[in-house]
Amino acid sequence: MKTRNSGTVVRIAAPVWALVHRFYFLLLVMAAIALMLVSQIDTLRVDQARARVTDAFTPILNVISRPANIVATSIEYARNLSDLHVENERLREENARLLHWQQAALRLEAENKSLRGLLAYKPDPAASFVTARVVADPGGAWVRTLVVTAGRRDGVQRGQAAMAGQGLVGRVVQVGEWSSRLMLITDLNARIPVILETTRQRAMLSGDNSDRPKLLYMPRGVEVTPGERVFTSGHGGLFPAGLPVGVVATGEDGTVRVVPMVDPARIEHVQLVDFGIPGGLAAEAVQPGGMQ
Repeated sequence: MKTRNSGTVVRIAAPVWALVHRFYFLLLVMAAIALMLVSQIDTLRVDQARARVTDAFTPILNVISRPANIVATSIEYARNLSDLHVENERLREENARLLHWQQAALRLEAENKSLRGLLAYKPDPAASFVTARVVADPGGAWVRTLVVTAGRRDGVQRGQAAMAGQGLVGRVVQVGEWSSRLMLITDLNARIPVILETTRQRAMLSGDNSDRPKLLYMPRGVEVTPGERVFTSGHGGLFPAGLPVGVVATGEDGTVRVVPMVDPARIEHVQLVDFGIPGGLAAEAVQPGGMQ
């Protein structure tokens, strides 16, 4: 009896389902239009119904999204493990190199101390410095100069070195109570005894009011390498040896020039350093046009 009733229901429902499948697209369009009309007529109820549907489906979506999140987290974890392995190997190699250089530095330090003891070496006095802010670039009698916010009350004296960033930028030429004027190494009056790092060739760094001062008094036949670093030689008693000044570059006219370590146009703060050199120019400063 049950089987016969079931077959009857199927036979009756089959034409209905065929009709629905035939016109389901049209039915969906009509349902969408009806929903749009209802939403325009009663917005509050549509919003409430939408909120209820969202609340009903949120737990389901949360459950469905968990496997995807787990897979994504697992992939990211595996990728991080791989990156950590590579980084760990790199750090191991770097640590081994650093340990090697540490041992070499310790051996050289011990050897240096021993040699200094044999030579009765007298170390240079400790340097002191004052940090000041650049407030003006006035030019005038000295074309390439800067004015900084440190003066006599801060312990600044004429002849002190002006350092910025990685290298020497000039020296103090005028000292007031609250401010000081610096002559840059690019100034026409600037002269600094220097030495090249690789060839150990000595020369004179001469400013000419350009961004790249020249190297003068280079012996004929001496070849310089572009990019070679230039340091103060310590001659003249104004600056100690070893202060970085710039790197060698060849000018358009074939002259050997030096690119300063620090761009003078971008200097905002400087350190006015007192190296404690006896007989320096702190008490007897060079006048304009003299040797720096």
